[in-house]
Amino acid sequence: MIYRFDSFELDTDRFELRSDGSPRKVEPQVFALLELIVSNHARLVTKDEINLHVWGGRVVSEAVVNSRIRMARQAIDDDGKAQKLIRTVHGRGFRFVGDVKAADTIPAAWSGRAHDDAAATFQEAVVSQMPATGGRPSIAVLPLQVLTPDERYGTLGDAVSQEVILELSRLHWLFVIARGSTFRFRDAGVDITEAGRILGARYVLTGTIAFHDRTSVVTVELSHAPDGQMVWADRFESSMDDLLQLRSTISANIVTAIETRIQVKEAIEAAKLPTENLDAWSAYHRGLWHMYRFNPHDNAIAARMFDRAVSADQGFARAHAGLSFTHFQNAFLGHAGDHAEQRKLAQLYAEKGLHLDPLDPFVNLMMGRSQWLSGDLDAGVPWLDRSVELSPNYAFAIYNRSLLGALMGDGQTSQDTIMKAMLLSPIDPLSYAMLATRALSHIVHGEYEPAVTWAERATKAPNAHIHIHAIAALAHQLAGKTELARCHADMVRRSNQAYCQADFFKAFQFTKDDTRSLAKAALASLNL
Repeated sequence: MIYRFDSFELDTDRFELRSDGSPRKVEPQVFALLELIVSNHARLVTKDEINLHVWGGRVVSEAVVNSRIRMARQAIDDDGKAQKLIRTVHGRGFRFVGDVKAADTIPAAWSGRAHDDAAATFQEAVVSQMPATGGRPSIAVLPLQVLTPDERYGTLGDAVSQEVILELSRLHWLFVIARGSTFRFRDAGVDITEAGRILGARYVLTGTIAFHDRTSVVTVELSHAPDGQMVWADRFESSMDDLLQLRSTISANIVTAIETRIQVKEAIEAAKLPTENLDAWSAYHRGLWHMYRFNPHDNAIAARMFDRAVSADQGFARAHAGLSFTHFQNAFLGHAGDHAEQRKLAQLYAEKGLHLDPLDPFVNLMMGRSQWLSGDLDAGVPWLDRSVELSPNYAFAIYNRSLLGALMGDGQTSQDTIMKAMLLSPIDPLSYAMLATRALSHIVHGEYEPAVTWAERATKAPNAHIHIHAIAALAHQLAGKTELARCHADMVRRSNQAYCQADFFKAFQFTKDDTRSLAKAALASLNL
């Protein structure tokens, strides 16, 4: 659709604003804001509508909205004083008061193929507008191809793709291309690089659905559009008895995998950039790369990267949450001398992130962790529950909720939830912590033999740190395996000669007196 007003054309299909035929550079959020206000020129547009359309329902401050309105006015040669095109209705919203004429641009039946003249024209017009690298990643979910002639399942590919789009839209760090654009690419064998360039997507998800007897088989591929490289592929099988359940289950599995794979890919790409070229998003992902190595050196680098991301974008909620994570690690693992100061900083940055984006799961997770670190496990639980509510397949939040459950004495629930976290993210950098949490869930339940099994697995997982060996020492001692308990206690002392019970109970604050007393006696017998 093209909207014409004054000397301007707003082309929503080409994602382009033109003045007297010449393109003007407009940021994506500003373009989305212009599209919303201009296309609804016959009525007032409320601030709630702007939040939903531009920020995906995320609550942002009035200052942020006003900033984008100001930029939108500047893009069309308007200003807050004249308000000749965009008028503020105080306390309610905004109206576009210019004379608007609308016209269709691309036929609805356009297929998006490279050899189609309409597609070629469209591509040429928008290629120059597509971001190269850096910035928030974007993804296009194309309709899944249904490999069956049965008309009953003809729309299932669209349905599953739409479910994936809806689930991905809950990830506020990821820009998800709307189905109105992506569903133009229906044909099999679409060129991934071409589709990515036309849609402005850094990642493209494609796939097929086939049926064998009463089983559906969904295969999906996630590709990095600029170079066509496959990032991830998988195959999901499910019973066809309930197609509605099939749609939701498969989409949840796909989204869980996509979230992890894209962030890993972004971290790899960020690591290739020279430091002087890092934007906020790249700096954030380089910070994640170091954060998950769980040692003082990398944690310090991660903090510098997150700080750089915050400096580049003061409104970057996840970068603030990343800073909270690094200070949590400093306090939890004793990387910095002043435990109380690190604890305060962990909470401060979590609160800053929450102010910027109260609907981000990572931000809510860090609020919960900061409360736990301060010794108030009860206060931490609602934040972790909220994080899981916002992202039901967020393994990191599920693991943390399970750990708090174990510390609060709910061993059985903790066992169930930690297994869900491990199934959702089997190669997680925090696998050692998940395994150790399972061990703790058995300890608080008085089941020491299985606690030993899970603790041993935890010590052998990558990134296992000093507290993990302390948990293993505790599990073995409670199970009567004194020699093995002493071996792990020696490993703790080799890592830090000053390590003592106080360090252990700062990290693992058991709320049940009997569990705490039992653990204290066992650790004391090992001179810990």
